[in-house]
Amino acid sequence: METVLADIREGVAVLTVNRPASLNALSLRVLEDLSAALDRLDGDSSVTAVVITGQGPKAFVSGADVAAMEKMSLEGASDLSRYAQELFSRIEGFSVPAIAAVNGYALGGGNELAMSCDVRIAAKNARFGQPEVGLGVIPGFGGTQRLARLVGKSHALDLVMTGRVIDADEAFRIGLVNRVVPEGEALMHALAFCGELAKRSPFAVRQAKKAVLEGLALALADGLLVERRLFSECFSSPDQKEGMRAFLEKRAPSYRRDT
Repeated sequence: METVLADIREGVAVLTVNRPASLNALSLRVLEDLSAALDRLDGDSSVTAVVITGQGPKAFVSGADVAAMEKMSLEGASDLSRYAQELFSRIEGFSVPAIAAVNGYALGGGNELAMSCDVRIAAKNARFGQPEVGLGVIPGFGGTQRLARLVGKSHALDLVMTGRVIDADEAFRIGLVNRVVPEGEALMHALAFCGELAKRSPFAVRQAKKAVLEGLALALADGLLVERRLFSECFSSPDQKEGMRAFLEKRAPSYRRDT
Protein backbone atom coordinates (compact mmCIF):
# COMPACT_ATOMS: atom_id res chain seq x y z
CA MET A 1 0.00 0.00 0.00
CA GLU A 2 1.20 3.49 -0.81
CA THR A 3 1.72 5.35 2.45
CA VAL A 4 1.54 8.78 0.79
CA LEU A 5 -0.91 9.50 -2.00
CA ALA A 6 -0.10 12.39 -4.36
CA ASP A 7 -2.73 14.11 -6.45
CA ILE A 8 -2.40 17.39 -8.35
CA ARG A 9 -5.62 19.39 -8.60
CA GLU A 10 -5.53 22.58 -10.68
CA GLY A 11 -1.94 23.30 -9.70
CA VAL A 12 -2.31 22.24 -6.06
CA ALA A 13 -0.43 19.11 -4.97
CA VAL A 14 -2.43 17.20 -2.35
CA LEU A 15 -0.28 14.81 -0.31
CA THR A 16 -2.32 12.40 1.81
CA VAL A 17 -0.76 10.25 4.54
CA ASN A 18 -2.42 6.92 3.86
CA ARG A 19 -2.25 4.60 6.87
CA PRO A 20 -5.81 4.85 8.21
CA ALA A 21 -5.61 1.51 10.05
CA SER A 22 -2.89 3.00 12.29
CA LEU A 23 -4.48 6.47 12.33
CA ASN A 24 -1.83 7.58 9.81
CA ALA A 25 1.06 7.09 12.23
CA LEU A 26 4.41 8.39 10.99
CA SER A 27 6.59 5.39 10.27
CA LEU A 28 10.01 5.81 8.68
CA ARG A 29 8.41 4.61 5.43
CA VAL A 30 5.89 7.48 5.59
CA LEU A 31 8.67 10.00 6.16
CA GLU A 32 10.63 8.58 3.23
CA ASP A 33 7.56 8.63 0.99
CA LEU A 34 6.82 12.24 1.95
CA SER A 35 10.40 13.12 1.06
CA ALA A 36 10.09 11.33 -2.29
CA ALA A 37 6.85 13.19 -3.02
CA LEU A 38 8.58 16.50 -2.38
CA ASP A 39 11.40 15.42 -4.70
CA ARG A 40 8.86 14.96 -7.49
CA LEU A 41 7.27 18.35 -6.82
CA ASP A 42 10.49 20.31 -6.42
CA GLY A 43 11.03 22.51 -9.43
CA ASP A 44 7.61 21.79 -10.95
CA SER A 45 6.56 25.30 -11.95
CA SER A 46 2.95 24.19 -12.52
CA VAL A 47 2.50 23.55 -8.77
CA THR A 48 1.46 26.69 -6.90
CA ALA A 49 0.80 25.18 -3.45
CA VAL A 50 0.99 21.94 -1.47
CA VAL A 51 -1.73 20.61 0.84
CA ILE A 52 -0.86 17.92 3.36
CA THR A 53 -3.66 15.90 4.95
CA GLY A 54 -4.47 12.48 6.39
CA GLN A 55 -6.63 9.67 5.07
CA GLY A 56 -10.01 9.28 6.74
CA PRO A 57 -11.97 11.38 9.25
CA LYS A 58 -10.26 10.13 12.42
CA ALA A 59 -6.72 11.41 12.04
CA PHE A 60 -4.45 13.82 10.22
CA VAL A 61 -1.46 12.01 11.71
CA SER A 62 -1.85 10.44 15.14
CA GLY A 63 1.86 10.59 15.95
CA ALA A 64 5.07 8.69 15.35
CA ASP A 65 5.09 4.91 15.14
CA VAL A 66 5.60 3.99 18.83
CA ALA A 67 5.90 0.25 18.13
CA ALA A 68 8.87 0.93 15.88
CA MET A 69 10.54 3.19 18.46
CA GLU A 70 10.09 1.08 21.61
CA LYS A 71 13.48 -0.65 21.42
CA MET A 72 15.30 2.06 19.50
CA SER A 73 18.87 2.85 20.55
CA LEU A 74 20.18 6.31 21.36
CA GLU A 75 21.87 6.43 17.97
CA GLY A 76 18.73 5.23 16.21
CA ALA A 77 16.65 7.87 17.97
CA SER A 78 19.12 10.57 16.96
CA ASP A 79 19.05 9.41 13.32
CA LEU A 80 15.25 9.35 13.25
CA SER A 81 15.02 12.80 14.82
CA ARG A 82 17.51 14.24 12.35
CA TYR A 83 15.71 12.73 9.35
CA ALA A 84 12.28 14.00 10.46
CA GLN A 85 13.60 17.44 11.43
CA GLU A 86 15.31 17.84 8.06
CA LEU A 87 12.16 16.72 6.23
CA PHE A 88 9.89 19.07 8.18
CA SER A 89 12.34 21.94 7.68
CA ARG A 90 12.20 21.17 3.98
CA ILE A 91 8.41 21.46 4.05
CA GLU A 92 8.68 24.72 5.99
CA GLY A 93 11.14 26.13 3.46
CA PHE A 94 9.46 24.68 0.37
CA SER A 95 9.32 27.18 -2.48
CA VAL A 96 5.51 27.27 -2.61
CA PRO A 97 3.06 27.59 0.31
CA ALA A 98 2.31 24.42 2.28
CA ILE A 99 -1.12 24.09 3.90
CA ALA A 100 -2.09 21.50 6.51
CA ALA A 101 -5.71 20.30 6.29
CA VAL A 102 -6.20 18.75 9.71
CA ASN A 103 -8.94 16.24 10.34
CA GLY A 104 -9.06 14.41 13.67
CA TYR A 105 -5.89 13.70 15.64
CA ALA A 106 -2.72 15.70 15.04
CA LEU A 107 -0.62 14.46 17.93
CA GLY A 108 3.12 14.24 18.46
CA GLY A 109 4.72 13.93 15.06
CA GLY A 110 1.38 14.81 13.51
CA ASN A 111 1.30 18.19 15.24
CA GLU A 112 4.95 18.66 14.31
CA LEU A 113 4.14 17.93 10.66
CA ALA A 114 1.23 20.38 10.74
CA MET A 115 3.43 23.06 12.31
CA SER A 116 5.98 22.71 9.51
CA CYS A 117 3.30 23.96 7.11
CA ASP A 118 2.71 27.67 6.55
CA VAL A 119 -1.01 27.59 7.35
CA ARG A 120 -3.12 25.13 9.36
CA ILE A 121 -6.82 24.70 8.63
CA ALA A 122 -8.51 22.54 11.23
CA ALA A 123 -11.79 20.69 11.13
CA LYS A 124 -13.97 21.08 14.21
CA ASN A 125 -13.07 17.54 15.29
CA ALA A 126 -9.31 18.16 15.12
CA ARG A 127 -7.27 17.50 18.25
CA PHE A 128 -3.72 18.76 18.81
CA GLY A 129 -1.00 17.91 21.29
CA GLN A 130 2.53 16.85 22.09
CA PRO A 131 1.90 13.89 24.41
CA GLU A 132 5.45 12.51 24.29
CA VAL A 133 6.18 13.04 28.02
CA GLY A 134 3.59 10.35 28.74
CA LEU A 135 5.86 7.93 26.85
CA GLY A 136 9.01 8.99 28.68
CA VAL A 137 10.40 11.15 25.86
CA ILE A 138 10.02 14.68 24.47
CA PRO A 139 9.04 15.88 20.99
CA GLY A 140 11.88 15.13 18.61
CA PHE A 141 10.62 16.25 15.20
CA GLY A 142 10.77 20.01 15.90
CA GLY A 143 7.87 20.28 18.34
CA THR A 144 9.62 22.07 21.19
CA GLN A 145 10.97 24.70 18.80
CA ARG A 146 8.14 25.39 16.36
CA LEU A 147 5.44 25.27 19.01
CA ALA A 148 7.15 27.95 21.11
CA ARG A 149 7.62 30.13 18.04
CA LEU A 150 3.96 29.76 17.05
CA VAL A 151 2.16 30.09 20.39
CA GLY A 152 4.77 31.55 22.75
CA LYS A 153 6.82 30.04 25.56
CA SER A 154 4.05 29.74 28.16
CA HIS A 155 1.52 27.91 25.96
CA ALA A 156 4.26 25.71 24.51
CA LEU A 157 5.54 24.66 27.94
CA ASP A 158 1.97 23.94 29.06
CA LEU A 159 1.40 21.56 26.14
CA VAL A 160 4.87 19.98 26.05
CA MET A 161 5.22 19.41 29.82
CA THR A 162 1.68 18.14 30.46
CA GLY A 163 1.19 16.33 27.16
CA ARG A 164 -2.45 17.38 27.21
CA VAL A 165 -4.55 17.34 24.05
CA ILE A 166 -6.49 20.44 23.01
CA ASP A 167 -9.44 20.89 20.67
CA ALA A 168 -9.55 22.97 17.51
CA ASP A 169 -11.09 26.00 19.22
CA GLU A 170 -8.34 26.20 21.84
CA ALA A 171 -5.73 25.64 19.14
CA PHE A 172 -7.19 28.61 17.27
CA ARG A 173 -7.32 30.74 20.42
CA ILE A 174 -3.62 30.27 21.18
CA GLY A 175 -2.56 30.73 17.55
CA LEU A 176 -1.69 27.15 16.66
CA VAL A 177 -4.21 27.01 13.80
CA ASN A 178 -5.37 29.70 11.40
CA ARG A 179 -8.96 28.62 10.80
CA VAL A 180 -11.52 26.21 12.23
CA VAL A 181 -14.04 24.80 9.76
CA PRO A 182 -16.91 22.29 9.97
CA GLU A 183 -16.02 18.63 10.41
CA GLY A 184 -15.17 16.96 7.11
CA GLU A 185 -14.40 20.25 5.34
CA ALA A 186 -10.72 20.86 6.14
CA LEU A 187 -9.46 19.73 2.73
CA MET A 188 -12.17 21.65 0.89
CA HIS A 189 -11.27 24.85 2.73
CA ALA A 190 -7.55 24.25 2.22
CA LEU A 191 -8.11 23.93 -1.52
CA ALA A 192 -10.24 27.09 -1.48
CA PHE A 193 -7.41 28.89 0.31
CA CYS A 194 -5.02 27.71 -2.40
CA GLY A 195 -7.51 28.98 -4.97
CA GLU A 196 -7.21 32.44 -3.45
CA LEU A 197 -3.42 32.19 -3.56
CA ALA A 198 -3.62 31.23 -7.23
CA LYS A 199 -5.12 34.65 -8.02
CA ARG A 200 -1.99 36.33 -6.67
CA SER A 201 1.40 36.69 -8.29
CA PRO A 202 3.17 33.33 -7.86
CA PHE A 203 6.53 35.09 -7.80
CA ALA A 204 5.39 37.55 -5.13
CA VAL A 205 3.88 34.77 -3.00
CA ARG A 206 7.20 32.91 -3.05
CA GLN A 207 9.09 36.10 -2.20
CA ALA A 208 6.68 36.86 0.67
CA LYS A 209 7.19 33.41 2.18
CA LYS A 210 10.95 33.72 1.81
CA ALA A 211 10.98 37.16 3.45
CA VAL A 212 9.05 35.99 6.51
CA LEU A 213 11.08 32.80 7.01
CA GLU A 214 14.47 34.42 6.50
CA GLY A 215 13.59 37.43 8.62
CA LEU A 216 12.37 35.38 11.57
CA ALA A 217 15.87 34.12 12.22
CA LEU A 218 17.37 37.63 12.24
CA ALA A 219 17.31 40.82 14.23
CA LEU A 220 14.76 43.35 12.96
CA ALA A 221 17.35 45.55 11.23
CA ASP A 222 18.75 42.56 9.34
CA GLY A 223 15.28 41.29 8.55
CA LEU A 224 14.43 44.64 7.00
CA LEU A 225 17.45 44.29 4.71
CA VAL A 226 16.14 40.89 3.60
CA GLU A 227 12.75 42.44 2.92
CA ARG A 228 14.34 45.27 0.91
CA ARG A 229 16.30 42.80 -1.23
CA LEU A 230 13.32 40.55 -1.94
CA PHE A 231 11.00 43.54 -2.54
CA SER A 232 13.48 44.93 -5.07
CA GLU A 233 13.78 41.57 -6.81
CA CYS A 234 10.04 41.66 -7.50
CA PHE A 235 10.69 44.49 -9.95
CA SER A 236 12.67 42.12 -12.16
CA SER A 237 9.62 39.85 -12.54
CA PRO A 238 6.95 40.11 -15.24
CA ASP A 239 4.42 39.69 -12.43
CA GLN A 240 5.17 43.17 -11.09
CA LYS A 241 4.57 44.77 -14.47
CA GLU A 242 1.38 42.80 -15.07
CA GLY A 243 0.06 43.36 -11.55
CA MET A 244 0.58 47.12 -11.53
CA ARG A 245 -0.60 47.54 -15.10
CA ALA A 246 -3.78 45.62 -14.31
CA PHE A 247 -4.38 47.75 -11.21
CA LEU A 248 -4.06 50.96 -13.23
CA GLU A 249 -6.27 49.56 -15.99
CA LYS A 250 -8.85 48.45 -13.40
CA ARG A 251 -8.86 44.79 -14.45
CA ALA A 252 -7.90 41.47 -12.91
CA PRO A 253 -4.24 40.57 -13.48
CA SER A 254 -3.33 37.59 -15.62
CA TYR A 255 -0.26 35.92 -14.16
CA ARG A 256 1.68 33.11 -15.77
CA ARG A 257 1.78 30.03 -13.54
CA ASP A 258 5.35 29.17 -14.52
CA THR A 259 7.07 32.38 -13.40
